[in-house]
Amino acid sequence: MTSAEILVDGFMRVQEEVHAAVEGLSLEELTFRVDEEANSISWVIWHLTRVQDDHVADAFGLEQVWLRDGWQERFGLPFSPDAHGYGQSSNDVAEVRADKDILTGYYDAVHAQTIQQVEKLTDADLPRVVDQNWTPPVTLAVRLVSVISDDLQHVGQAAFVRGVVLRRRG
Repeated sequence: MTSAEILVDGFMRVQEEVHAAVEGLSLEELTFRVDEEANSISWVIWHLTRVQDDHVADAFGLEQVWLRDGWQERFGLPFSPDAHGYGQSSNDVAEVRADKDILTGYYDAVHAQTIQQVEKLTDADLPRVVDQNWTPPVTLAVRLVSVISDDLQHVGQAAFVRGVVLRRRG
């Protein structure tokens, strides 16, 4: 298995879990918060998708799917176009009221752009520095593994909230 195939496999696992986290849930269930400061499934899936979109687009010199394909308008959020969830308030979390179709539509579009870039990688591409703002500087390999790790942690949070929601259904 090549490095590119391993990375593609990781991103495929994220996609599977994103779909599993939202499947069969109503808008009310997707926006349920365990308490007033907690994140909803809708916000968590939006956030992990925004981060993947931002980081992958930056690493490959592409336009974000969020802007290029009109997802910003479809979500209709009162945030800056470059917002992706870091540092947002509880009130901001409450603003993300997206249903399953918009969440998975946006995720799948970002996933497609990600796979299109990652499947072409060679081992020689992976040491390329993509972010000088860290010590040591971040390479493409580190950035992609970091995105997979972050996405899986967040989709795990969404799965936890999904479990709470399903228990409340009775």
